[in-house]
Amino acid sequence: MQLSKLVTEFLEYLEIERNRSQQTLKNYDYYLRRFLTLSEAKSPKDITTERVRKYRLQLNRITNPRTGEQLKKKTQNYHMIALRAFLKYLAKRDISTLAPEKIELAKQEDRQIEFLEPNELDRLMQAPLASNGKEVAISQFRDKSILELLFSTGLRVSELANLKIESVNLKRDDFSVRGKGGKVRIVFLSEQAKYWVKQYLDKRTDTSPYLFIAHDRAQKKRENDEARPITSRSIERMVQKYAKEAGIMKQITPHTLRHSYATDLLRNGADIRSVQSMLGHASITTTQIYTHVTDERLKEVYKKYHGKKD
Repeated sequence: MQLSKLVTEFLEYLEIERNRSQQTLKNYDYYLRRFLTLSEAKSPKDITTERVRKYRLQLNRITNPRTGEQLKKKTQNYHMIALRAFLKYLAKRDISTLAPEKIELAKQEDRQIEFLEPNELDRLMQAPLASNGKEVAISQFRDKSILELLFSTGLRVSELANLKIESVNLKRDDFSVRGKGGKVRIVFLSEQAKYWVKQYLDKRTDTSPYLFIAHDRAQKKRENDEARPITSRSIERMVQKYAKEAGIMKQITPHTLRHSYATDLLRNGADIRSVQSMLGHASITTTQIYTHVTDERLKEVYKKYHGKKD
């Protein structure tokens, strides 16, 4: 069978049987088509250890024409993960090809994450309502409630953008959200988050079912149209804007608030398994990027016990 056709069938399998997101399908399609192009493999039997070795060399030598930088090891590994998943699918169909366990991932550098210190977080949270003598707009109340909700729940930006009003019961301290892979998890609301979301909703006069909507001039011109939900990109720009206004020099994104959420939990004594569940990570390995918290505790132990004299 032609590999190109098998790749299409694999993507259909991921969509129907595995319920993978459209973004995942798009990424896997890109990675696997690149493999077919660079390796020149035409049939499953063409996928050999030697062909894969040469393909990995090609990936490692790909450079950005503008910056001259090599393809990151993390990105190279994404290509190999897609190929390994494809080989597992072929094995499931009893199609003779390279064994998936022959695919190894390149060693990556430990991932470093950016998170907000308490004083930076306070400044960011205060930024939306800094009116400078002007009347506070409804969009500022929206932005304030978005920031509070991101830090309270650890939601991914796409999860927050897709929230509907009926999903969040402000009389309760928790609600369910559907995350990556269609998995449902419970997230928790702080009193601050509940207060500001209510403040924002009380000022709304539209009939949109979405929790957070666009409040721009273009929207106002379409009064008969249902208000549009705010986009993930708009939330990203909003967070960057307030970080700058708060005088925070770090590169801040909505995901920084997710990192800050996890860091705050671990610093205050939460166990890593619970944090894994609250973040919706499929693997504990993903949650272990927060080793900087452990490093802080090691520092405290060092100061307490090192160099002490009897």
